[in-house]
Amino acid sequence: MIQWKNIKLILMRELRDQMRDRRTLFMVAILPLLLYPAMGIGMVQMTVLFSEQPRTVVMLGADELPKHPQLLDGDQFVSNWFTIPSDADKLRVITDSQPADTDNPDSETTDTESDSDREEILKQARELELELKQHQNLLDEWDKLKDRKDSSEAELLLNEITETKERLSKQFAESKIQVLIIIPKGLSQELERVSEQLARHEPIDFDPAVSSRPLVLENRADEKSKLAFIRVQEAMQAWEKAILRARLNRANLPVSLPTPINPEVIDLAQDDQLAANLWSKLFPALLIIMAATGAFYPAIDLGAGEKERGTMETLLISPAKRTEIVLGKFLTVLVFSVSTALLNLASMGFTGKHMVNVAGTGALSKIGDLSFPSFSALFWIVVLLIPLSGLFSALCLSLATFARSSKEGQYYLTPLLMVTIGLTVFCLSPAVEINPFYSLMPVVGVALLLKAMLLSTVNAGILYVYAIPVLVTSIGYSLLALWWAIDQFQREDVLFREAERFEVGLWLKHLMRTKDALPSFAEAGFCFVIIMLLQFAVMNTMRDAIQMATSAERPTRMMQLLMIQQLAIIATPALMMGIMLTTSMRKTFRLYLPRFGFWIVAIVLAFALHPLSQELVSSLRWFFPALPKGTVAVLQDMSDPNQAIWLILLAFALAPAVCEELAFRGFILSGFGRRGRAWLAIILSSVTFGAMHMIPQQVFNATLVGLALGLIAVHSRSLFPGIVFHFIYNSLSIYRGRVPEKWVPENGLQHFVSMGPEGLRYSWPLLLICAAVAMALLRWVILQSQPAPGQSAESLSLSSYDRRLTDSN
Repeated sequence: MIQWKNIKLILMRELRDQMRDRRTLFMVAILPLLLYPAMGIGMVQMTVLFSEQPRTVVMLGADELPKHPQLLDGDQFVSNWFTIPSDADKLRVITDSQPADTDNPDSETTDTESDSDREEILKQARELELELKQHQNLLDEWDKLKDRKDSSEAELLLNEITETKERLSKQFAESKIQVLIIIPKGLSQELERVSEQLARHEPIDFDPAVSSRPLVLENRADEKSKLAFIRVQEAMQAWEKAILRARLNRANLPVSLPTPINPEVIDLAQDDQLAANLWSKLFPALLIIMAATGAFYPAIDLGAGEKERGTMETLLISPAKRTEIVLGKFLTVLVFSVSTALLNLASMGFTGKHMVNVAGTGALSKIGDLSFPSFSALFWIVVLLIPLSGLFSALCLSLATFARSSKEGQYYLTPLLMVTIGLTVFCLSPAVEINPFYSLMPVVGVALLLKAMLLSTVNAGILYVYAIPVLVTSIGYSLLALWWAIDQFQREDVLFREAERFEVGLWLKHLMRTKDALPSFAEAGFCFVIIMLLQFAVMNTMRDAIQMATSAERPTRMMQLLMIQQLAIIATPALMMGIMLTTSMRKTFRLYLPRFGFWIVAIVLAFALHPLSQELVSSLRWFFPALPKGTVAVLQDMSDPNQAIWLILLAFALAPAVCEELAFRGFILSGFGRRGRAWLAIILSSVTFGAMHMIPQQVFNATLVGLALGLIAVHSRSLFPGIVFHFIYNSLSIYRGRVPEKWVPENGLQHFVSMGPEGLRYSWPLLLICAAVAMALLRWVILQSQPAPGQSAESLSLSSYDRRLTDSN
């Protein structure tokens, strides 16, 4: 029985210790109150002092520009062509028509330096122009080759084009020019001639936009060039529209002629909606990151810090149970996590509102009245924060308890923080919205629900439907993490781990010399990581290989690659690690013949579970995201009657049955069960088996099927029944997909199966029969671990159920 009095005593002890720590107080309370106002003051000050350096734009042939409308005003573009007129000052335009200014005796040195710099830049521009003309001539020759582009002459020309482009790019990068504009000869005369013809309503027998067009050179890989080009493009487009309007006026045509539709856009955004849009981007991200960082340092101090200070032993001999100690420490970390998040949110909110109010006519004034979120939104922020902070607090406390020192604890917790930041960035995307699937994911569900609630100032009632799964799953994840923390605290080998030096050479020698019959927990997890990394590494290669095949070859190529993937990526790592790290391949991979009953159970259970799992996934189709096109294509190839059935069975049934069972019910299950917890090993091996399939629907289905496979493997002490089950199950999926769409069940089958738009469906009488058979078979499998008549029930304390993970007798 848990004594809450003890938990309270430990909680108050830990809180007092943390409150005495100046670093903790500064990070949790003082830093949030000072950081955001200081950042706001700094941003305002930087905005006042900041002045952007003008970018260099060179224009060759400026004398060919029309006089009206005027594009240039001295060494700048006319400010009227910019949405923000001050942007004209951010571009320095150098033309070949500007005379050198040497008449001012008061600025002789400056003018001399300016003239020499200008001449150097113009020289670079003319060299670029020559290189560009050569490149253009080569491109014209390439266009003239037409049908002879596969000849040796075309190959040589293509090499020349590549070389000139590389030289042109290198010259431009080494110059002081951000944008180069080359105006063609006769541009002004041609513009005038076309305008006169339009005014006289004469036909124009050529395309003016093709005959004389300026060339603009920019380098989008250079941020300076890219920014300058955006502004040049804005000015030239506005100037071009002005020329078009002048032409239309001379021809007595309406100015709106080029835009016959010209819809009027009415922005209905209110100030409170603009504020909600801003808060929906800032609050969820800051809430998650601050909840994680708020739990980071207190957890390290309460876990690894206790070991370093030598106070862990004193705490363990107190009357409080270890579970009570963990709960007290957990609540302490939770308090600091929640406090850090709330203080940061409050400080950022007040600072942001104050900055907008004092912005005046600056850029921030466009946000409008930055009102705070509604009371209901603030309420949900606090409600969602508690289970979120609970998850981070329990995870941080578990990792910090496992660490030998505070330094090692930081190494363990940093990846957790990086994963949290990655999930936060994913949730900030406007395209990602809350849905049933995301509502069950840790961290993601909280962030998306909070973002949706802050955005939806009206009609937010439907969002409360997601509040239940988000809260339930968040609390569930927190309890799982808390259970892990309690489990860590119950183990002496974790609490009293001593710091040790690590040398790769000694570790490898120890790994190769000191072998056990079964792999360790860490080796099983490492095997799974290798499988996932290999799948990720070859993903693009396999996709490219499939795309390069013709449509007729693609199904066969896909099956060949699938078999290679099963053998090389899934089976090989497990087999290699089994050979290198264990002394008994037979025991590690359960290569024993089972009793006859398990063969029958594996065969019948596959037939019983297949309809149940397929109907469950079909009924949850609304929950999962749509299948990727590649997966749909694979399923279509499986159901293609033109493909040989033996090849499909080999690729989609036999290869996965053998390779995946060797990896997940062989090496990985044996490693996870090394500590003697059969149920934990079965769950972990099932979760990893599901995660390997990556696609959400398949992850869910494979995890459930993996539980049955794990039970069979543990209780039969053999891998072979699982291979048979796996083969039959996948074969049933293949044959189900090959049932003709127009097939009509007869002779009583219509009571058990039917044909729907998505293929063969199973009716409820068949599902009831399958459920009863599956439950009976699984119960029989579990009962195989019960003590025989006359056998002592003492064996259930370890139990024989757990012994089957490590005992082959």
